[in-house]
Amino acid sequence: MAGGITETGEPYSPFVGLVYMFNLIVGTGALTMPKAFAAAGWVVSVSLISFLAFMSFMTTTFVIEAMAAANAHLRWKRREQEEVNDSDSSSDYSDDDVVIRGRSEPVETRPILSVQRAANIDHFDIVERVEMGQMASMFFNKVGVNMFYICIIVYLYGDLAIYAAAVPVSLMEVACGNHSCSAGSVKYNDTESCWGPVRRKDAYRVFLAIFTLLLGPFTFFSAQKTKYLQILTSLMRWIAFTMMIILALIRIGKGHSEGHPSVAQISGVPNLFGVCVYSFMCQHSLPSLVTPISNKQLMSALVMADYILILCFYSLLSLTAIFCFDSSLLRDMYSLNFTDNCDVLSIPVLRYFLGLFPVFTISTNFPIIAVTLRNNWKTLFHRDGGTYPWVVDRIVFPLITLVPPIIVAFCTHDLEALVGITGAYAGTGIQYIIPAFLVYFSRRHLEPVLGRDAVNKHRSPFHHTFWVWFVILWATFCLMFVTANIVLTKVKN
Repeated sequence: MAGGITETGEPYSPFVGLVYMFNLIVGTGALTMPKAFAAAGWVVSVSLISFLAFMSFMTTTFVIEAMAAANAHLRWKRREQEEVNDSDSSSDYSDDDVVIRGRSEPVETRPILSVQRAANIDHFDIVERVEMGQMASMFFNKVGVNMFYICIIVYLYGDLAIYAAAVPVSLMEVACGNHSCSAGSVKYNDTESCWGPVRRKDAYRVFLAIFTLLLGPFTFFSAQKTKYLQILTSLMRWIAFTMMIILALIRIGKGHSEGHPSVAQISGVPNLFGVCVYSFMCQHSLPSLVTPISNKQLMSALVMADYILILCFYSLLSLTAIFCFDSSLLRDMYSLNFTDNCDVLSIPVLRYFLGLFPVFTISTNFPIIAVTLRNNWKTLFHRDGGTYPWVVDRIVFPLITLVPPIIVAFCTHDLEALVGITGAYAGTGIQYIIPAFLVYFSRRHLEPVLGRDAVNKHRSPFHHTFWVWFVILWATFCLMFVTANIVLTKVKN
């Protein structure tokens, strides 16, 4: 996210790209969605998540269009530099020079179409991976670039806080829960005993300390997720999701379900909004995901198919959950509902697997996110030609990356609230506001040099300016609505 132009990597087919995008989007947020569904009511939830899937799809096409514009910008800059070099070496114009109406035009105002036709090159081909930070530097002013990085940093802090809380919560529930099949449907209190005098809250903090000691040091070094580790964690995640859906369907089919969800509860909408935004997040990773795809002719159709599949999956997972379990007993991490309810799953090994699989999948992501956040901090304060002192580079930046999310996780393990707030605020910026401004300013930036007749072949289907301002207005309304709800809730309490 912090980087600029990087190597594309090995190309892969559009189908593989679709699978990668599916795996990228479906993560921790999916486990917090069933409880948010129950709180908002199933009709309201299905309606809202469908609309938010549409909005996320729209802004994804905005980012892809901006990526194509960034590639065209880079090609034009290279052409411009070549012409400057040619003019330095010779005072005469070469055959490739563009002369309009008998006079030489400044290179920055010459329409690129004349060059494009001569060379028969599509300047909008996405062949170079230009990260969002580099696109922001191309199309935003200094204030816009700083706001971009601040938004990314806040989102990554929220991500780390969610991860830092999710792992100890899972470990606490497995270690302190009753797995003897005699517990049934029980909701534990944090002040209840875990091991003798040790309360569940204390056990959570012990596991948080262990988690910090084991994974925190990776923040001080470089971390990279290997291909085989990615395959393993993805496999575990999909086995677990499939098991939860099938087990819930079996229980509902047998007539043993306990869920009687409400149709609509407006009080649950703000948190559901944040959870859904967080759960559809992929815009910040699109350059790494889309650029290596070998054939990008049907990108919009592929992305739309992905979003439809993900919407169906989220709806199936959440609806089976809220009709299978009593809404008041749904956990923040849905997988934990299977750990001590033997009416749903009687095999101890599988109950432990469902309780612990988030520990493995999330733990592999934590160092990657931490290093990404650390690098974003460095980029935000970076000055051309300057280097950081060793203490600042190796100690200060890793500490300001690691300490705040651990403090947040120490104070609360309310995952639904953490996901909701992260999605509602930083998520709204990354998923709505930044893509809308990127596509808007990329169009304005390139029009003088490309000419009005230039057509971006990766142009969003929602290319009318109306849609850009609709997204911005929608994001503004959502931020105001969520903030007002939080304030009014605090006042009532």
